[in-house]
Amino acid sequence: MDLIPKPDQVIAAASNVAHKALYGGLADLRPMARTLIDEGELREVYHYRPAAGVTETGDPVLLVTPLAAPALCFDLRRGCSLVEHFVTQGRRTYLVEYGQVSFRNRSLGMEHWVDEVLPTAIEAVSAHAGGRPVHLVGWSLGGIFSLLTAADNPGLPIASLTVVGSPVDVSKVPLMAPVRPLLNLAQGRTGAITRAYRALGGIPQPLVNWAFTAASAQKVVTKPLVVLTHLDDADFLAQLEAVDRFMANMIAYPGRSFGQLYHRFVKGNALAEGVMPFGDRDIELSNIDVPVLVFGGATDGIAPIKSVRPVVDLLTGSPDVRFEIVPGGHLGMLTGRAARGTTWRVMDEWIQQWSSAEPRRTSKKAAAKKAATAKTAAAKKTATKKTATAKTASAKKAPAKRAPAKKKGATSDGIGVNPDRRYGSASSRSLGQ
Repeated sequence: MDLIPKPDQVIAAASNVAHKALYGGLADLRPMARTLIDEGELREVYHYRPAAGVTETGDPVLLVTPLAAPALCFDLRRGCSLVEHFVTQGRRTYLVEYGQVSFRNRSLGMEHWVDEVLPTAIEAVSAHAGGRPVHLVGWSLGGIFSLLTAADNPGLPIASLTVVGSPVDVSKVPLMAPVRPLLNLAQGRTGAITRAYRALGGIPQPLVNWAFTAASAQKVVTKPLVVLTHLDDADFLAQLEAVDRFMANMIAYPGRSFGQLYHRFVKGNALAEGVMPFGDRDIELSNIDVPVLVFGGATDGIAPIKSVRPVVDLLTGSPDVRFEIVPGGHLGMLTGRAARGTTWRVMDEWIQQWSSAEPRRTSKKAAAKKAATAKTAAAKKTATKKTATAKTASAKKAPAKRAPAKKKGATSDGIGVNPDRRYGSASSRSLGQ
């Protein structure tokens, strides 16, 4: 809206204010219809029903939510919903979320998600889609979990990975700089922070809300002025309402999972070298043998480009690694108004490129590989007791996958390769130089 509003802007602003006052808001917050197809401890797998008059085709997409964030990130509002976008295209669309975390879940570590939740969800989605391989799309920590799962489970029916705003080098996150001195309080297992999350059984929802709000403090302070200057823009106001609802629905962290993330991921910055200590083994990102698409948000303060970009050089076993810079902050790059013509467009191209024409024909081979790596359903439930023999079998198979990949692995020429991209490609290519 102009400093001195035009008559049509005044009329639009008045209409928006009246609509919000009478109906409670401008955003269409109706969720996309879905059906539960699989469930377990902190695991709910949903299939989104096809749109009216649309037939589902092709390989399925599984949307992977991060811990603490609600599944609303993928279905924010009508018109800005990645779920809606896929469903209306006829894409088989699924989502895994974790439900409400309580004190009784305090002993669950990251192993629960990497050994049990995601592998089971991927198998369930593949089976529900007729045996087709699955395209994983993980946002934030959901992307980290997707990378670790693919690296540790080479036999899973995964067609490709898409990682959105997932930092692997936490030292490059500016928001961490002011609190790094406080990390000294948590040295060892007797630090103040460690004692706090153990006593609470995790990080409760109010603290998670506070953390996300603090990460966008500047936007919170300037929000009244921003709203005032956009009173005539119904779509902008609707987006603010949807984001507010998302922020109000954060979920708690289980105690042990938070402790592992804090000590290994944040404080230890373990993934910066591409290796995450995990129970009785190390998970190496170089073991990932499927194509990987990585997104960095141009204005992302939580996972800046410099913290996301290093994963490209760590995925040496992948046959194709692609990095794209897109407009938006941490949530905006995934489901903001600009994402409709940027992030989603690239995802469509990527999924189409790596989709199979027929249902997966290598199920027996995948099953044999899973048996060799002891990744059967029974082994998943006792992941921490994996034998050295199973790890040796997995290690022997990994190099065979990586050898050809190194010949055509991620290079500077493979970053931002689309010359027709209207955003980010030039910046992406410059990162590889």
